[in-house]
Amino acid sequence: MTNASITGAALGAPAKADPYANAQSIEFRFRARRFAHVQRMIEAILIERGRADILDLGGTETYWRIGADFIRANRHRLTITMINPEPQAIQDRDVFSFHEASATDPALFADRGFDLVHSNSVVEHVGDWQAMQDFAANARRLAPRYYIQTPNYWFPYEPHFRFPGFQYLPAAARARLIMRFSLGFFRRIEDRAEADDIIRHHRLLSTREMRRLFPDAEVFHEKAFGLNKSIIALRDASPRLG
Repeated sequence: MTNASITGAALGAPAKADPYANAQSIEFRFRARRFAHVQRMIEAILIERGRADILDLGGTETYWRIGADFIRANRHRLTITMINPEPQAIQDRDVFSFHEASATDPALFADRGFDLVHSNSVVEHVGDWQAMQDFAANARRLAPRYYIQTPNYWFPYEPHFRFPGFQYLPAAARARLIMRFSLGFFRRIEDRAEADDIIRHHRLLSTREMRRLFPDAEVFHEKAFGLNKSIIALRDASPRLG
């Protein structure tokens, strides 16, 4: 879950410690393993263009710690622009910049293109199906290459609430559970409207849905325990013209 604006903390829920900030956590290790795909794409861009202009939809500077050595070695050839509707503080301004906006806005960067659009565990948070379509349209429009990752609906362990089968329960039942128990990233929620809002913004996708959203991508899986843990949509293409 990389979009700080759509986690429980931003919705008003008291969030627990972020395991992705801990390089020893299993979550961090999964991310680091996935980053090999991203690094390969960036390396291809650097060969073609000499530098890479990356747009991270819903990302944070903290996320990119998984590629710290690679970024350090190429820092003068990389620019990473992060999109979130909530303000973020940037530490490494030589590499990272922040743009306050929604990743679902059809007018997002209407007059600008990038070399790569990246997004890790964000599309499942943007809202209803129309919002997901708008998000996907931006990813497909804004760069010739994109990498979009999301947890798999059919993987039995729900990663945000850390509750087996949580995503298969009716929305009302899920809301009642997070109002009664401290689950996953969230401490117990007291307000029903807030609980409903959190559930609406945690909608896992199936492989079929990801293929509908990203029909021009290669769609494949990250596995855990022999099961499809997450879904990755990857489009690799020739470099941007101009």
